[in-house]
Amino acid sequence: MAQVTVFDQDNNEAGSVSLAPEVFEVQARPEILNLVVRAYRAALRSGCHSTLNRARMKGGGNKPWRQKGTGRARSGSNISPVWTGGAVAFGPTPRDYGFKVNKKVRRLALRMALSSRLAAQRLTVLRDIVLPEARTKHFTAVQKALGLEKSLLVAPAEAHNLVLSARNVPGVTVLPPERLNAYEVLRHRRLVLLESVLEPVTARLAPRADDTDAANAE
Repeated sequence: MAQVTVFDQDNNEAGSVSLAPEVFEVQARPEILNLVVRAYRAALRSGCHSTLNRARMKGGGNKPWRQKGTGRARSGSNISPVWTGGAVAFGPTPRDYGFKVNKKVRRLALRMALSSRLAAQRLTVLRDIVLPEARTKHFTAVQKALGLEKSLLVAPAEAHNLVLSARNVPGVTVLPPERLNAYEVLRHRRLVLLESVLEPVTARLAPRADDTDAANAE
């Protein structure tokens, strides 16, 4: 069981805490991390490119001219793809790029991501961050004291001043423990956990009976 030093917002040691080995000491498997990150990024794609096909265009009900006798090529619709301004044949339509990844595989990937940050000594546990008001300058002072640049900060949803103060700071992302995911952990150079979120994160990611089968299947 890993013992991690707990710091206060002034970067002074404020004690230590034990991290659950089943959550923070899991061997990383690149193929699982790659799968989960690809699924997360694919779900972010909007897929909003679209064209008008014949079913979505108005008009085209009447035959423009009779079949024979006019000297012109036969035509059955004025929205034919061969006409200028007509419909598009086989054009792109809105689609969903996402694909399913089992919840237990996503949990396993998150455990691996957390473990990789601990192993690389890029995980910091803070006692708390208390700001007098929601002002960016208050958070940047704490950020400078802790040396946090590109960091993911996991804080309880009730920390409104912290969330509002950090939302405009480049490179810093604040997430509640229930929204923590492997992609955000791996995207940021440093992971910062408030001590109050350790229990909900550990409870959420504690291995279950079917997690071993999922890891072996992958």
